[in-house]
Amino acid sequence: MPTRRSTPRTLALAAVIAGAWAFGACRKPAERAEPKEAASAAPAAASAPAARTPPADLESPPADAQKTKSGLITKVLKPGTGELRPTLHDSVRVRYAGWKTSGKLIDSSSKRGGPQTFQLRAVIPGWAEGLQQMRVGERRRLWIPHQLGYLRPGRPPSTVVFDIELLEIMEGEARAAPPDVAAVPADATRSDSGLAYKVLAAGVGEQRPRAWDRVALGYAGWTPDGEMFEVSSSATFDVSAVMPGWSEALQRMTVGERVRLWIPEALAYQGRSGPPRGMVVFELELRSIERRPEPPSAPADVAAAPKNAKRTPSGLAYRLVTKGSGGERPGDGARVRLHYSGWKPDGTLLESSLLQGKPRTVPLRSVMPGWREGLQLMSVGDRALFWIPEPLAYAGAAGAPAGMLVYELELIEILN
Repeated sequence: MPTRRSTPRTLALAAVIAGAWAFGACRKPAERAEPKEAASAAPAAASAPAARTPPADLESPPADAQKTKSGLITKVLKPGTGELRPTLHDSVRVRYAGWKTSGKLIDSSSKRGGPQTFQLRAVIPGWAEGLQQMRVGERRRLWIPHQLGYLRPGRPPSTVVFDIELLEIMEGEARAAPPDVAAVPADATRSDSGLAYKVLAAGVGEQRPRAWDRVALGYAGWTPDGEMFEVSSSATFDVSAVMPGWSEALQRMTVGERVRLWIPEALAYQGRSGPPRGMVVFELELRSIERRPEPPSAPADVAAAPKNAKRTPSGLAYRLVTKGSGGERPGDGARVRLHYSGWKPDGTLLESSLLQGKPRTVPLRSVMPGWREGLQLMSVGDRALFWIPEPLAYAGAAGAPAGMLVYELELIEILN
């Protein structure tokens, strides 16, 4: 086993994700599922019976709380014992409860029947970072900003608060570093991007993942000094949602193939706080490919609203792409079922329900102002394109896409 560190890295499986705002790219909490789906990544509690009572400091962390470089705020409620802290290879057994800052309970171990067990690599980044600071027996409160928590389509960023009690650490297995981990060997192949790779075992067939497909794989990652910082015997990712070096390599692979990658920083974590800096080395084994629908192309006028677009006093611009049957429009308190796709002005796809193969249901009061205003201009069957200025989108929130965003919304049903 690698030596435990008193100051653990804050990686978590989601840190593999290069497009940090790729909304549909992950599923487990580390993968930023919505709270109600957070069976594998949410949770924590100060003590099980009292966990349902919201803490008084949900909205304002106390002065003695500690803030990390990532934006996570924590406070020790009860010290633990010993020196052992969990790493990303490990699983933990915890009691927990989580709330919105409004006091609404998101999830708790008591609702799930008692203490729960999670793999650290499968939880939201805020959990992974916080748990790696804890000792057995410790209770800690975490104020988790949206970029370390749950990213939900079209919804404003929000902080969630968890109380976690660490009951047990179940140590995972470490893998020995490859002999050539320190530098790219002479027999490795280099691509134009700077990625270097070696095929360790050939795959079968001719099918290779496309950028929009989903893959199942096993992997392990090391720093050049031989320290393993991430490992999984089985994980699932969208190819478009992982770091550039992974995405490039996966699209060259066939099922059963195993490769070793030397990934320069520009194609890895790009200097972000928490994950390893500089070159990293990964071994990937491709287990299966799930063919996904091809992503929607960016509209021709994605860069700026055309002259024939309508504009509202708030600054929202829109044009109708397809007209529905007319009639009722959703009110401010309605829930709606819709398909959506969103792009940056340069045509980069941010998210799309079409990639998930099913529409989403959202309350209008919980979505970004541009969505809320735009949807109230639509009738069932309408499909419209919206140019949403930053104040009506994510308003400069850290970790969220900046500037104007473009969304195509198709209103399927109004659920009052």
